[in-house]
Amino acid sequence: MARKNNQSGKNGNSKAEAAREVVLPAEGRWMNIPEAEHSMLRKEAASIIVENIAPAVDQGLFPVKCVVGETFYVEADIFKDGHDVLKAAIKYRSAESTSWDLSPMVKGDNDRWRGFFIPDENRQYVYSVEAWVDPIATWVQFMLRKCPANPNVQSDLAEGIQHLEILRAKASGADKKNLELIGRMFKLSEGASDEVLRILRSEKFVSLASKYEIRKNVSEYHKPLQLTVDRKQAEYSAWYELFPRSQAKRKGRHGTFRDCLKRLPDIKRMGFDVIYLPPIHPIGTTHRKGANNTLTVTPDSPGSPWAIGAKEGGHKAIHPELGTMAEFTDFVEAANEYDIEIALDLAYQCSPDHPYVKSHPEWFYRLPDGTIRYAENPPKKYQDIYPIDFNCGDAESLWEELKSVVLFWVDKGVKIFRVDNPHTKPFKFWQWLIQEVQEEHPDVLFLAEAFTRPKVMKHLAKAGFSQSYTYFTWRNAKWELRQYLEELTQTEMRHYFRGNFFVNTPDILHEYLQRGGRPAFKIRLALAATLSSVYGIYSGFELCENTPLHGGSEEYLDSEKYEIKFRDWDREGNIKDFIARVNRIRRENAALHSYKNLEFYGSCNDNILCYGKRTEDNGNIIIVVVNLDPFHVHEDLVTLPLWKFGIEDWQTFQVKDLITGDKYYWKGPANYIRLDPQAEPVHILRVRI
Repeated sequence: MARKNNQSGKNGNSKAEAAREVVLPAEGRWMNIPEAEHSMLRKEAASIIVENIAPAVDQGLFPVKCVVGETFYVEADIFKDGHDVLKAAIKYRSAESTSWDLSPMVKGDNDRWRGFFIPDENRQYVYSVEAWVDPIATWVQFMLRKCPANPNVQSDLAEGIQHLEILRAKASGADKKNLELIGRMFKLSEGASDEVLRILRSEKFVSLASKYEIRKNVSEYHKPLQLTVDRKQAEYSAWYELFPRSQAKRKGRHGTFRDCLKRLPDIKRMGFDVIYLPPIHPIGTTHRKGANNTLTVTPDSPGSPWAIGAKEGGHKAIHPELGTMAEFTDFVEAANEYDIEIALDLAYQCSPDHPYVKSHPEWFYRLPDGTIRYAENPPKKYQDIYPIDFNCGDAESLWEELKSVVLFWVDKGVKIFRVDNPHTKPFKFWQWLIQEVQEEHPDVLFLAEAFTRPKVMKHLAKAGFSQSYTYFTWRNAKWELRQYLEELTQTEMRHYFRGNFFVNTPDILHEYLQRGGRPAFKIRLALAATLSSVYGIYSGFELCENTPLHGGSEEYLDSEKYEIKFRDWDREGNIKDFIARVNRIRRENAALHSYKNLEFYGSCNDNILCYGKRTEDNGNIIIVVVNLDPFHVHEDLVTLPLWKFGIEDWQTFQVKDLITGDKYYWKGPANYIRLDPQAEPVHILRVRI
């Protein structure tokens, strides 16, 4: 199930497990109790307050996310009236299990308690927090205060002896005999404070009292919370997007899956572990788009892969010029041998030639004149695409069919889906679809491609998407990078939103890349790969392609969305070696495998961004310093919080630049750096103490 925080146990004894489940929302309780004790415990429970659990997304309306092997911390406010000693634990189980595991919590400042457990299965979990009065600890606390002030505490011993009798009834073997011995020692002490204190402080008494603790007034948070435990690939991966039709070795030829297979060694050498393919389905011919999204079509215009569906089939078919289904599965298997997964584009839309249009016209939006409405994003028009009406009269059959599309490709070995424009479809649909698929295949991941309003992007992540596109592309200045990354990784968003930092896409060529040339490409690659633990590039980035459609546009000239491209993958000026180094650094340093451990450090120069990541035990500490200006050399003093690293201000420590191999010896929190973008615009430094 999971590794626990020091201790574990089952919730209650066999009697409790056999009892019926009772929900007591008014008292903030949720536990198994015998019916006969219902009214009594209802009165007792009200005295312990369990509230403000964190993390809890929208007060538990949506699941929190983590990955297998991640230390999952839980906090809560826990208190009661009076001076009783409280104990608390995280209570958790897999969604399918009927038994609970417990992991103890520790009290911090202001009645804030904290604990953790480590889920080790890729599945849905449920967790809560329960608290109880420990009557023995309460009695011991009282006695430790009273004994120094009173020579004899005979009158208070009776309560302790009663507690020991309860413990003795629960114990067996040597423990039972030791508890009997402690009871006799209490009686023989005749209440002498010095002797009572000696017994209470003895290692044997402390151990037995902890082992067989008594729980009284057990109370629980008013409802269980949900936790989605994804496989590690959801948090740590490097994506490479390519169009299969552009992978041919010879100009003018349509690429195939066999051509894609030949590219695997090069992609592996660059260090990517996910290859994302835009739609691979048959492309419609009606209103097919020509070069640069024009209506001027030539006989050899391949059309947009997102205009899905033709006479050869729809979402469960493959474009004939790419190859056969067998060749696709061969490609998937070959990629897996390189430890590369294949991600597919999931675009729920159809060309006018899609089989759905004829067999299920009721699944589409119809205008008053009876025609089906095509897609528009003014001023852009997509006459080659029909959007689907997810709320049509036959929505149940439609949704089931769309789910079957995902399951079809899962059966072919695909476990990752990049979802096109999810914000234009109902949120409820995605919540239903992802839950349905992951109940059967918990290892399937979904990436939300949604460059839209912030709250919409957040809600999609809450609805179940494993990863999300972000505004990273449009965050280039120091202040906005820091502000945005702190929002993603230091606020509640860190518990449900994982940002996949794509440096470019077929739709987006930012002005920074258009102007900054080769240094700009290296800067953005390093930022994406180290600020986030999951990032991606669209092919051509390694060649520093940066010609826009026209002045001020973020579209590529001669966009690959509408035509086949031919590239010399080793042409002069490429940054493939730099990409390979950065990805190797990521693989070899565990600190860069985590999404939530980002820290920003001090720097004075507005063009110098300094930040770091480290493992919980400080076994791996990485500091990244980036010159954000692709044109000029910049110098600065960067200030590090050495106390977090376990380094004293007087100590000399080594930092090794993992990009160049150079070593530096620093002392104190403030140290000098100089970065020339024409050489290397970034330091990725590993700290050696």
